[in-house]
Amino acid sequence: MKYDVKDLKLAKQGRLRIEWAERNMPVLRLIRKRFQKEKPLKGVRLGACLHVTTETANLMYTLAAGGAQLALCASNPLSTQDDVSASLVRDFKVPTFAIKGEDNKTYYKHIKSVLATKPNVTMDDGADVVSTLHRDKTGLVNGVFGGTEETTTGVIRLRALEKQKLLKFPIVAVNDSKTKYLFDNRYGTGQSTVDGILRATNILFAGLKVVVCGYGWCGRGFAARARGMSAEVTVCEVDPMKALEAVMDGYQVRPLTEATRYGDLFVTFTGDVNVIRKEHFLKMKDGAILANSGHFNVEIDLDTLKKISKKRRKVRESVEEYTLPNGKRINVLGEGRLINLAAAEGHPATVMDMSFANQALASEFIVKYHQELKKKVYSLPEELDKEIARLKLEAMQVKTDKLTAEQKKYLASWELGT
Repeated sequence: MKYDVKDLKLAKQGRLRIEWAERNMPVLRLIRKRFQKEKPLKGVRLGACLHVTTETANLMYTLAAGGAQLALCASNPLSTQDDVSASLVRDFKVPTFAIKGEDNKTYYKHIKSVLATKPNVTMDDGADVVSTLHRDKTGLVNGVFGGTEETTTGVIRLRALEKQKLLKFPIVAVNDSKTKYLFDNRYGTGQSTVDGILRATNILFAGLKVVVCGYGWCGRGFAARARGMSAEVTVCEVDPMKALEAVMDGYQVRPLTEATRYGDLFVTFTGDVNVIRKEHFLKMKDGAILANSGHFNVEIDLDTLKKISKKRRKVRESVEEYTLPNGKRINVLGEGRLINLAAAEGHPATVMDMSFANQALASEFIVKYHQELKKKVYSLPEELDKEIARLKLEAMQVKTDKLTAEQKKYLASWELGT
């Protein structure tokens, strides 16, 4: 079995952490039980490019139980947990290509190692596998049934491919499932971003002037938690609807050029490029902290910050200090990469349980229906989304009401009214 991990001796620690996460993933556990019996992925080669975490290991375990032949690489150079990648190789026999801190060349070498297995199904977190297939490995496309995509950023890239009529196989946008974005993006990103910032800096949120760039589900999740920790929160947005929501939710909404004058902590959640750039750096006060929780490390213009700085130094494990010519210092966390994974452990298993349940069911959906699907970006059928929610509630021992026959009739009619 081919693999490339940091050190197989870390596997024992990784196995214990994988087992700990599994305790809080009851929905995935139920799916795995069914997969073991039905083998819906039997003989299917599945190439995954995901954050290599304890939760991802439990997804791999589930897919393998369904009969899939797996290969896994990291979807971010800083998101790999080396003990987990070691355990995946030693204990779960999953060919894994992931090392925390790998350079860009190694990152793409690992993606190509996964593609060398000629996957029938791709599983992406950021669309790097699909984009590599479309750009560099077009000869492998004919063997692909379809793929899944986990992130907002990845879905944006794939919809662009579809719009230009360049998408070569169907994709299920897992990120569009309500049991993904309403919980993973909002509660998972909200908590894990705070976790990453605290581990990197040990700052106090109470009284801190926090600037949130982007008020999508991830941004609003973090804004709510920052406010809950008594921070003074400002939201910066380009979308008038989202800006209006932020105002109605009780936040200050300001242009970033204004917020840069007083912000202590800036966090980006936009999925776009150069959100924080030169004109903002120059206005920031001494000691400002910058972090990113978007998928790619493009939201903070680090190239320009490096050029205009007279000095750079690492001041903490995940903190790099840039000194500008005027003497002011700007601190960048986690190299501008996903702070919740660069400096912490990512989302809690409880919320990833639903996201990875979506991934498992989306894989099964593709294998079952790929001959009927067009070269488009699809959402997972609503009934599967609701089934995941039902299973999660069942695992949490939460019971809900049911409609009576009379209520169902009323909702289905147009004649009945006041």
